[in-house]
Amino acid sequence: MSYCCGASMVGTKGTLKHYRTQVHNVPLLFCPVCHRVEVHYRVENEYEILAEYAHGDGAGEIDFQDYVVEDDETIFENVVNCEKEDPKDIVQSQIDMALDLLTIAKQMQDEKWEGELKKRLAVMSQRRLRLQHKA
Repeated sequence: MSYCCGASMVGTKGTLKHYRTQVHNVPLLFCPVCHRVEVHYRVENEYEILAEYAHGDGAGEIDFQDYVVEDDETIFENVVNCEKEDPKDIVQSQIDMALDLLTIAKQMQDEKWEGELKKRLAVMSQRRLRLQHKA
């Protein structure tokens, strides 16, 4: 599980640009608070090698899935949420986890972590309100 802004990141797939080459369907981890994106650690080496070779060959686009055979279930088995889930469920799960971690941070008297978690809770609460108004 990867963490950012005090809690877990969401598993997804997306397109990354490596110089002039677009690599599609790359397993990614996404922070729903600060929007940081990173290549999933299980395929990071494969991504770097594939992107370098594709760039060296002058390819404009490649599909990561054509070269890496590990399935999504295996890659994302350790993430708390995946983008394919209902957005309301993802937000609620993120809020619940942040509240649990906030309790621990308070017990440890870790003010920095508490601040990060409170920021995360504020962002996720706003997102939950927007999702509720859309319904």
